[in-house]
Amino acid sequence: MNVLLLKEPRDGDQGPDPYIREMTSRGLQATLLPVLSFKFVSLNTLSEKLFQPEKYGGLIFTSPRAVEAVKMCLEDKREEWERTAKNKWNSKSVFVVGKATAALVRHLGLNPLGEDTGTAEVLSRVIIEREDSNISPLFFPCGSIKREVLPMALRENGVPLETLTVYQTAEHPDVGKNLTDYFAAQGPPASVAFFSPSGVHFCLQALRGLAGEQLMQIRFAAIGPTTRDAMQAAGLSVCCTAEKPTAQHLAEAISKALK
Repeated sequence: MNVLLLKEPRDGDQGPDPYIREMTSRGLQATLLPVLSFKFVSLNTLSEKLFQPEKYGGLIFTSPRAVEAVKMCLEDKREEWERTAKNKWNSKSVFVVGKATAALVRHLGLNPLGEDTGTAEVLSRVIIEREDSNISPLFFPCGSIKREVLPMALRENGVPLETLTVYQTAEHPDVGKNLTDYFAAQGPPASVAFFSPSGVHFCLQALRGLAGEQLMQIRFAAIGPTTRDAMQAAGLSVCCTAEKPTAQHLAEAISKALK
């Protein structure tokens, strides 16, 4: 059975995408189509703040892209980072959502907290339990279309926060063509998996047009509850949601749904 994964591929030479690998191990033929593109912004400001840890009570990362922005800032400053700032940040709390983001944070030499949280909502509860209003602001590099769940929860509980938009999310320029080519070659897939509300927004109209009456036969899957809610709000019937936002859990959910 064919499974269409509507997500961005991993960056760099890191071997096979884990989602494709997990689907293949379960006898599913998976295709990944990139649906988002990213533009990094405010990197000079981000770089300055990364070397001012004394001004903050800790760090928050809720996406791999935010960590990637930090990595870009440190490309020419790694020695200075190792010598001056890294250990100061590690003396504070470095919060993350999910294992993928946690792994990237570790590559920066930082010690992440919260990698078992699957959503910003869950992470916000972890932060609130650990921190109080007496700390300096937590620094939150984020994307342009972040949800307000975490900032609102922290604000309501008196935990100070400073945000900085470090990347902008847009529709991938080839998403329409790639979807058309896929349907022309393979027809409607047995399952389509979405990985973000943005992916739903950018792809759903094209999917409906290409699938036509066969749309109702497709099993739609979500990587997590936030994406599931966006899918349902757009009128899709979601057959399964990954228990955790990992390749293994999504593959398990789709395999069960397709039996």
